[in-house]
Amino acid sequence: MTIRDRAKSVLPTGVRTRVRGSLVRYGEWTSDQRPLPDFLITGTKRGGTTSLWRYLLEHPLVPRLFPAWNTKTSHYFEENWGRGETWYRSHFPTERQRRAMERKHGGPTRVGEAAPLYMFHPLAPQRVADLLPSVRLIFLLRDPVERAYSHWKERRTEGKEPLDFAEALAREEERTAGERERLLADPTYFSEAYDWYTYRARGRYLEHLEPWLSRFDREQMLFLPSETLYREPAATYARVLDFLGLPPHQLARFEVFNDRRSSAMDPGLRAELAAHFAPHNDALAARLGMEFDWSRP
Repeated sequence: MTIRDRAKSVLPTGVRTRVRGSLVRYGEWTSDQRPLPDFLITGTKRGGTTSLWRYLLEHPLVPRLFPAWNTKTSHYFEENWGRGETWYRSHFPTERQRRAMERKHGGPTRVGEAAPLYMFHPLAPQRVADLLPSVRLIFLLRDPVERAYSHWKERRTEGKEPLDFAEALAREEERTAGERERLLADPTYFSEAYDWYTYRARGRYLEHLEPWLSRFDREQMLFLPSETLYREPAATYARVLDFLGLPPHQLARFEVFNDRRSSAMDPGLRAELAAHFAPHNDALAARLGMEFDWSRP
């Protein structure tokens, strides 16, 4: 049982609300003692970000966000930008907590968060560059055909997607028309449609990576095929730890989080999506100098 679950089972709802409010205020009051994060897992959605984040939290030198009920992100660089830096800092452990962990475990702490919308949000790259110019960035890139279908399944299961997959693809441009422009025009605007219904758009990875590539040194960026994480989790985990400057750590098991089983995708839709993404995949592979299992239909 997690800390969050234990609190729910013991405390009445009103008390929980007051406790949560007090902890949030405490985090903000002590924000000047809370260093900004060392790394971000920036995407992609349905690409294994939750799994990788959970693996990292099992490392003794990677602390959780504050307060303890926070799962993996503050959503600061997209949904909560208007709350300001003090609010953002309040989510991370204090310098004193970090030093205590380092004395106990004999190594450097690494603090981060995982937010798959960061990679896709048009304003996030500059916001991150301004506030965290030395941050380490991890990008998980999944076969965009499978990613689109998994994205739709998640929204469908959550009750946010009334359309079947074929109709959702057909109406994507209509449903998201003008949303990117509104995000660019209003720094405080948050678009549910831009997050929920962008099944094709989010798989054209190079379009969304170029702003990051133009603002950060390549040495600060780690690009990982999601399929490699699923197929070789221990080796991928070790590579991530090395990238972050963390000592090796062995996990007992590598559970896949947020996996959604379902019927197979319609073959016609699969073929159409594969053809749609093929030139984008080729450009991505050439730009990054990498090979992907899904780079061609």
